[in-house]
Amino acid sequence: MRHIISIMMENEAGALSRVAGLFSARSYNIESLTVAPTEDASLSRMTIVTRGSDEVLEQITKQLNKLIDVVKMQDLSDGDHIERELMLAKVKATGEHREEMKRIADIFRGRIIDVSDKTYTIELTGTGAKLDAFLEAIDPVAIMEVVRTGTSGIGRGDRVLKI
Repeated sequence: MRHIISIMMENEAGALSRVAGLFSARSYNIESLTVAPTEDASLSRMTIVTRGSDEVLEQITKQLNKLIDVVKMQDLSDGDHIERELMLAKVKATGEHREEMKRIADIFRGRIIDVSDKTYTIELTGTGAKLDAFLEAIDPVAIMEVVRTGTSGIGRGDRVLKI
């Protein structure tokens, strides 16, 4: 099962390394990882996407709670949440492909953020499935480069991760 773990942690050097080390030492895979400071400069919010059974997730949770840098954590997958990912895709845009790329970007509510005589750089935000569908809609030969941020998530409604 896929889990999105949101962690509030001390914004200190080495904190990210300790969390990543915990996963690698126990052979748990991290599918994506995002981290950035919060509105409180002393805290960072880390979002980890991983897969595993409930037993594996319980072990991950116990081990994360033992880390001194971790202030609070929550499995967003346990309830209603919103998740998004950002993707930048550089695609070939010449001849008849130029209008086709613009049309596909519009269908997926993407924005063309850079234009050259031969390429478009398209910015898309959405679920991982939406971004995957965009890439499937484009001729693979037209894709020059793709960069993705990984998942960020937040609880819906009154569900918050705050100390």
